[in-house]
Amino acid sequence: MTAPERIPLTPSADNTPVVRTIVQSIAADHDPETYLRIVLHRPDGGANLRHAWTEGGEPLGDEVDRAALAAGMDAADWLHIGDLNCTRSTRGRITVEAYALRPVLADVSSGIRSPADRRDGLVRVIQEAARQTGQTPCPGLPRWLGMGPALVNRPTP
Repeated sequence: MTAPERIPLTPSADNTPVVRTIVQSIAADHDPETYLRIVLHRPDGGANLRHAWTEGGEPLGDEVDRAALAAGMDAADWLHIGDLNCTRSTRGRITVEAYALRPVLADVSSGIRSPADRRDGLVRVIQEAARQTGQTPCPGLPRWLGMGPALVNRPTP
């Protein structure tokens, strides 16, 4: 009997294949039409954010975003509706937020909006962050942040 061939391992700083495999594994554990925000917490205290969509999630997420933007929804609405339709879990140093997109679309379509006190609190946080960093905040709140790849993956100005 011959020994199995030994494949030499080469150290690499590129963890892309490992991260891709982790994200695919997490996505496989979720229902179709789901948007996933996956935070990989690093040992050095930093974190990497990855986005993924299960089967049917990409076009549905883009549909959600088009409807939300057409309705004039903003970041406060994104947080509120997201919280209503999010399941959070952890796997070791990995945090997963899974957003069921059909209920998100239903909430957007029915006009669910953030409560005024939450909206006001978010404005205060943005104003304080701007003050502490010496910036001038834009009036109002940022737009809907996105649940589909077209908006989520769009570069920020």
